[in-house]
Amino acid sequence: MLFGKYVNNFYRKYFWFFFFGIVALIVVDYFQLLIPEIFGNLIDGAESGTIFTNHQELNKAVMWIGCIAIIMFTGRFTWRYCIFGVGVRIEADMRDMMFLHSEELSYSYYKKHKTGALMALYTNDLQTIRSYFGQGTIMLIDFIFLGAIALVKMFIINWIITLVILIPAVGIAICSLFLGKRMEEKFRVRQQAYEDLSDFTQENFTGISVIKAFVKEEEEKKEFNNINTDNYNKNMAFLRYYMLLSIAITLILNLIVAGIFAGGVYFIAGTSFNFTIGNLTEYVSYFNTLTWPMMAIGQLINLRSQAKASLGRVSELLDEVPEIRDENVITSQIQGKITFNHLTFQYSDADTPILSDISFVINKGQMVGILGKTGSGKSTLVDLLLRMYNVPANSILLDDVDIMKLSFKQVRDNIGYVPQDNFLFSDTVRNNIAFAFNADEVDDKAIVDSAILSDVHDNIVEFAQGYQTILGERGVTLSGGQKQRVSIARALIKNPPIMIFDDSVSAVDTKTEEKILTNLRNLRHNKTTIMVSHRISTVKDLDMIILLDEGKVVAIGNHNELLKSSPLYQEMVRLQTLEEEVNND
Repeated sequence: MLFGKYVNNFYRKYFWFFFFGIVALIVVDYFQLLIPEIFGNLIDGAESGTIFTNHQELNKAVMWIGCIAIIMFTGRFTWRYCIFGVGVRIEADMRDMMFLHSEELSYSYYKKHKTGALMALYTNDLQTIRSYFGQGTIMLIDFIFLGAIALVKMFIINWIITLVILIPAVGIAICSLFLGKRMEEKFRVRQQAYEDLSDFTQENFTGISVIKAFVKEEEEKKEFNNINTDNYNKNMAFLRYYMLLSIAITLILNLIVAGIFAGGVYFIAGTSFNFTIGNLTEYVSYFNTLTWPMMAIGQLINLRSQAKASLGRVSELLDEVPEIRDENVITSQIQGKITFNHLTFQYSDADTPILSDISFVINKGQMVGILGKTGSGKSTLVDLLLRMYNVPANSILLDDVDIMKLSFKQVRDNIGYVPQDNFLFSDTVRNNIAFAFNADEVDDKAIVDSAILSDVHDNIVEFAQGYQTILGERGVTLSGGQKQRVSIARALIKNPPIMIFDDSVSAVDTKTEEKILTNLRNLRHNKTTIMVSHRISTVKDLDMIILLDEGKVVAIGNHNELLKSSPLYQEMVRLQTLEEEVNND
């Protein structure tokens, strides 16, 4: 059996499926072993001639075989439904458990683990665990009951031959145990190779446009071939151990069959034992039946080795503790005031802080720009405000309440967010805009109004299916500017006290940008809006601009004030003005 803290409860949850499945399997095993005895008696009767003179005995045997066939049909349907079914149910339950836990894991976890590696857990590893609970249970029960009953009947027919063949049978068990441990190691390595292959493939398909733009198809093919070859080699290494075990067992079984026939002929020819041709036929049938449990033990060890390795990999995911957790939370109405109080933050894998001694206050209803060069810490500041990471106590306050004392759900429910990458789902335009709610609960007018405010409505109505247009993966069917504006509409329909735009108008032209900003100012009167950008045009008309450089606040003020007081701001204005002049020329 397979045990672990994440699977033990399934034995209790699906007890009756296991119970009825195992009972049905034992019943089938028992009646299956009545058939060799019936055929043995028929052969002995045919040899002596009595079967031809006693038709009643022949009719009884035929009827009994018919009844056994019906019982076996019913029993096999029952155990297959119960045992294979419980394997599928456990796989589904574990996938639910993994997905729910994955949703709770912190943002930092997904920075360290690739998508392809996670998908390998959800596919190959769960399928292996399902196979063990389904096929593995059948192998175990057959090995115990079918093997035991067949062995007892073989002892009754001829205990001498049976004792002799037990010696190589013990050899099979020892061989299986030795190779089983090695197979577990090989299977873990094989799964890692599959994970690497999945990672590479997923990343290539996601970045196919970049690969084509840089004409790197041949290089990527070579790299894929190397990874695929490594995957092939790891699979072959595992397969060699599996085949070695199977061939060893098959060889030993064939030698045993040869020995049975040799011993059977000897006992038939001799007078010391009452051993007939019918007995030999019955004995060989029992041994052939015993062959499956003997083969099954090898396969069971192999399957358990794989399932144990897979369960270990899945357990690593489920054992991962979410960094962002609610502890001793309080409920507070969020109005929109934001205070950064000497915030210093450093990523766990970094040597130096990304943000140092950040202090400023954004009052409710202000439109504030956070400006800085690439790598200045702007996006990190947004992530912290969304509670994607833990921060020191009292370093970020929402309406004078420590953000660490508020539930992260409450924080995020009260913040509208337009991310830098403008991620869209493979769904309709309508459902993407209504993502913050249950799509059926949002009326079409609210969706259209949000699209108008983000200046994307005219583009959407030009699509053949309008708002019911299905977007490609990650919104690939839309242009960069359209993706940004659909993302803005998705945040606007939420209409929260705080709205954050993380460089969210960089892909639109200046005219469209001005229109969106005007709509925002009219719509979000008395609500807090934060515009993160590296473009002066985005922030120059806002109430306040916070200038970051190398993780520090270097200046705070409006556009005119910073033009007078900040050399860095002056330089940014000069360079961007020069850039605009060059582009216009």
